[in-house]
Formats: sequence, structure tokens, C-alpha cells
Amino acid sequence: MKIIKPYIVLLTTVLLSSCSEEFLDLKPISTATSDIFYKTADDFKNALNGGYAGLQAGGLAGNSYVFGEITSDNTVAVASGSVTDQDEFDRFYIKTTNPFISGRWNDAYNVIARYNTILDKIDEVTMDETLKTRYIAETKFLRAVVYFTLVQTFGDVPLILKPVSTPDEGYSFGRTPKAEVYAQIEKDLTDAENVLPVTYAAADMGRATKGAAKAYLGKVYLTQKKYADAASKLKEVIDLGVYELLPSYADVFKVANKNNKESVFDVQYKSGGAGEGNAWPNSFAPQNSGNAVIAFGGDGNNQPTNDIINAYEAGDLRKDVSVATSYTNAAGQVIPDKYIKKYYDVPVAKNDNGNNIPLIRYADVLLMYAEALNEVGYQPNAAAFTYLNMVRTRAGLAKKTAADLPTQQAFRLAIEQERRVELAFEGHRWFDLVRTGRAIPVLNSKKEQIRLVSDLTENNLVFPVPQSQIDINKDKIKQNPGY
Repeated sequence: MKIIKPYIVLLTTVLLSSCSEEFLDLKPISTATSDIFYKTADDFKNALNGGYAGLQAGGLAGNSYVFGEITSDNTVAVASGSVTDQDEFDRFYIKTTNPFISGRWNDAYNVIARYNTILDKIDEVTMDETLKTRYIAETKFLRAVVYFTLVQTFGDVPLILKPVSTPDEGYSFGRTPKAEVYAQIEKDLTDAENVLPVTYAAADMGRATKGAAKAYLGKVYLTQKKYADAASKLKEVIDLGVYELLPSYADVFKVANKNNKESVFDVQYKSGGAGEGNAWPNSFAPQNSGNAVIAFGGDGNNQPTNDIINAYEAGDLRKDVSVATSYTNAAGQVIPDKYIKKYYDVPVAKNDNGNNIPLIRYADVLLMYAEALNEVGYQPNAAAFTYLNMVRTRAGLAKKTAADLPTQQAFRLAIEQERRVELAFEGHRWFDLVRTGRAIPVLNSKKEQIRLVSDLTENNLVFPVPQSQIDINKDKIKQNPGY
């Protein structure tokens, strides 16, 4: 199946700033350059494809496991290389100068600048109006996804909705209250869902769809505890009738099966030496394993904990797909080593794999819907149980009934468990625990096991603002408490 080609890169002159790298590292596109470039429908297609490709950046999808998994009880930091930088997340002594922190901030605002420029320029261009409307909707969707990532990570963040053409203009932006940021995210996603198509032809597979916008909007509502809104919106995703759980959990992650019926929105990757490959399979394979696990070897990143390995119920078919505890080397020796199996490919070069990174898939939608229904009001053996059990049945597990989960709190814990093992190593665990108010009690209860420096507090539920941003704009940008 052909997929969208987000690896088409904008002209170098369009991507470079006419200004120095100052506030937000926005690299604003100069007015003169953008006026020259944005002239035709193809120009906007290329610009938008570049906007999709921007999601691959290390600060966004590329290193998302550092924020979503290493911070949690699912994985630990690599044993060498960038050990200190990742260990800060693992044990929660995160410095304001940590490169993963600045990488997320800078990569997010760089790609937001692209989206804002597209939205600023597209109305001036004569092109098919239906296509123009769709491009606007896709761009708003992408902007919402990135702002959602930012507000989950940092809390209040600068809300920038137009091109920034001068450093002086950049200095005018302070941190916008997260409620206002969420309101804009909701608006962008609502605008997008009303326009985006339900599906695409094969050549455009992987672009943002109506279902993706609805699913993200449901997740945004759920994060804000707007449970009735979340339930309504997630049910709309289900009612579209275009998504389904694949019969085999393993098939969801096979490279040859990308953009399948369970995929709601993925970050697209393509192997083949064009610089658009996914590094995760090599990154997560064991260190010193040679070619025993994957061609060109592994780096040992994001190593599963014993806690997540023991979290799978007996007979859970997802365990062997997701994680391994040993491998056999070239000499036939069995080497004990825990590593993530879920993302596997045969790379043409190291870190050049074809796997997509899923941001939302249908199992996530079903579990969020079940969670929202339960928060609206616990009902024994009602719809929330149905959707929880759809995911469990695919995993080869027995259905849960009201006899197993007799209260709303019991159902909450069942959803927490199911999301942990179903979505393991997909970047959800930390943010799930924060959303449900469970990060502090869950992780503090495992303090010694996961090597926390000290007990987590409310201050740890958001990450520090990069020190560089505070240093260059002290009047407008203030640090989060505790850092």
C-alpha cells in the first residue's frame, strides 16, 4: 500500500530563518521568501507534507518514549551514551538545561511556525477551494496535536497562532494559561473534524482524517475531565465504522501492514536511505547483541522494567509481541536481556526502519471511551464493560464483569491496567497516570524499585521550561515551580 510521503522537504531557503535563533527558536520564514514560495497548490502540498514530517523530530515523536515511558514504571534509561540526560527523567532530577526538554520545546515551535505560515498564506492563493479547505483543516489538526503535546509537557505555554517575522515580535509572547491553550486546541480540532474526509485513496493514506480529529478531541476532553464530552466524541469515532481491532495484536505493528484498520493517526516513516527511517527498532534492541536481534545492532534504549513484564496476566497474547527477556547470540548462547520487541523491521542501515509510530489507534479509542463512560457514571455490565472487553478478548483474556469490577474505582483500576499493557511502549503511560491523578501514588509506591531520587510531588507533573527560553526572555517566561 502506498502511503503519504511526508519526507518531501521544503526548499532549504523556506526552512531557514532570516533572523537569529532567539525566542522559541522559531526560525521564522521571512516575508519575502514566503511570498515567493507560496504561490500554487503544489507549494502548499509540499509545505504541508513538510509539516507532517516535522512530527518525526526528536522532540516530538522521535524521543517521545523519554517523556511517556522512561518517566513511568514501564522502562528505564539506556545504560550508556546519553545516560545522564535520560536518567534525569527516569529518577526525576530533571535539569532545566536537559537537551530533551529544549528539544521538545524547540522542535514543537519550529513546526508550529510552519503551520502558522501555511494558514497565513493559503487564502491568498488561487486553487481548488475544496482542496484548500482540506489543507487548512489538516494544518489545524497538526497544530492542535503539537500544542497538545506542549501543554501536556509544560503546562502553560506561549500560544502563537500567526507567523513571527522578527525577534522583537517573538519577545512579546509569554506563557498562555493552559486553559486558553486547550480552548484553541479544541477549536482547531473542531474546525478540522468538520472538514476532513473519513478516508483517503491509497496515495494519500496516512493524512489526518475526520476520525483522527475526533479521536484527538475526545482525548483532549478526557484529559480536561470533560467526561460527557469525551464519551460523546469518542463514540462518534466508533460510529464512523471505518476502524476495527485487527484479529492479531502482532499484525498491528508489522511494517508491511502500516496504516491498517486499527490505525487512527500515525507518524509516518519510510526506510530506504532518504533520512526518513524510524530509529526505534535499533535504538531499543539490546546493546552488544550484534545482529542477533536486529541488523546493525542495538543501543539498549528504553529497557523494560520487571514491573511491566510482571504486569501482563497469564496468557496475555500481547506480552510476547511487546517484550522479550532474552535473545540467542551467534554462538547459540541465550543472553538474558530485557528489550522491546513491538517495533521490529529489517533495516537497510542502522536506524533506517520503516515502522510508523502510532499516536492514536482504535484500541486506545475504545479504552478511552470505556473510561469516559465509567467517569460519567458506573453501570454494572453496561457499555463500558463491552468496550473494555473488546480489547481484552483480542488479547486472549477473559472478559471482566461486574462481579470482578463491582465499583467505579475498581473499573478505573482495570482501565489503568488494560491501557498499560495494551499501549505499552507507545508513550502513553506517564500521561495516563498524570491525567487520572495516579502518577504520584503509583510511582511513589515503587520508589525504591524505580530508583526515584525523592518522592514525587505536584511539581513533577509538568516538566521544566528550557532554561534558554527564560534566559532570553526573563520578563515573559517564568519557570515552573520546583525547578
